[in-house]
Amino acid sequence: MQEHQPGPSTLCVHGGETTDPQGGIHTPLYNHSTFAFPSTRALLDVVEGRVEGNLYTRYGLNPTIKAAERKLALLEGGEAALVFSSGMAAEAAAFLACCKSGDHIVCIGDVYGGTFELLESQLPGLGIETTFLLGSEIGRLAEVMTERTRIVFFETPTNPNMEVIDIAAVAQVAKAHGALTVVDNTFASPVNQSPLALGADLVIHSTTKYLGGHSDLTGGVVIGPRALIDPIWPWRKNLGQMMAPEVAFLLLRSVRTLTVRVRQQNANAQAVAEFLSTHPKIKRVNYPGLPDFAGHDVARRQMHGFGGMISFVFDGDADATAAVVDRLKLFSIAASLGGVEGLVTQPITTTHHGMTPEERRRRGIDDGLVRISCGLEDAEDLIADLQQALG
Repeated sequence: MQEHQPGPSTLCVHGGETTDPQGGIHTPLYNHSTFAFPSTRALLDVVEGRVEGNLYTRYGLNPTIKAAERKLALLEGGEAALVFSSGMAAEAAAFLACCKSGDHIVCIGDVYGGTFELLESQLPGLGIETTFLLGSEIGRLAEVMTERTRIVFFETPTNPNMEVIDIAAVAQVAKAHGALTVVDNTFASPVNQSPLALGADLVIHSTTKYLGGHSDLTGGVVIGPRALIDPIWPWRKNLGQMMAPEVAFLLLRSVRTLTVRVRQQNANAQAVAEFLSTHPKIKRVNYPGLPDFAGHDVARRQMHGFGGMISFVFDGDADATAAVVDRLKLFSIAASLGGVEGLVTQPITTTHHGMTPEERRRRGIDDGLVRISCGLEDAEDLIADLQQALG
């Protein structure tokens, strides 16, 4: 008889947890920088890898941190995970572990402004070059791959235009050219999308967003097969990018409610997107759940839900758009996303403020573009707030 496999909600609650010797029902917070040993031999067994144990928190050898990593690996279907102090730390360590001077990265579609800056301005100083393809240029992927290409990187859905990239199709091309497929799954979350099952090699999250879910922690994670995760570990250790135990404890708390939060946010976003798509002052709505959205068919194939993120283009200039944003009452003006509360931002003022106006125009990041993160409020209240602000 085949062994029963737990579902995502069960993994969120029970996956990766350790038994507390004091009887606590969840993994405790081990707020310790270092751990003691009964003998030098016992210390060396851990240091030299013969025995799994706890040693030093900057190394990640801390029971609270390891529990968070086990839980996230289980949720994404990966063998191993490493948590970081931020999503950008996770990305940077993955790029540095997989690439050296002379190597090449291909980046597809829209990406977070910090990611764009890292790839476009900072990694070239280390001899690592990036070719940027628009989402509409995905057909050119094989053409731009070279023998030096080590990574094909993309978000899906993307920030901020919600482009949906076909993970399986990209992974097939990347594999044929000997490159890794690295997917930022932050916007979708493991509830809505499973990149590793679709052929990706590594998955990255900003745990600050849906995995954290309460706008009270900052972190990141890389998940994948152990053969790819192990080389990333020394970069995290020696760059000092470790997630603090207190943050890992909060992350464990948050992930236990991930599925119920995300499913409600999916439903809220669908209702809000349908409202916005009929409003006369809205020129375009970007949401994978809308049947007329360009990426809808791919999203239906590779996603289990369409997510809580929406962007739309208001029929007005930057100042008129800011006036709409300023009139919102339930949606807080903030740069992050994925929390229990509704959040709103103009990408030109926050996430993509550092990008040149020319590059923003090339990517369709208009002055009238607004990005909203639907929270757990009643959908009718979110719609009413948008209606009064647009009016």
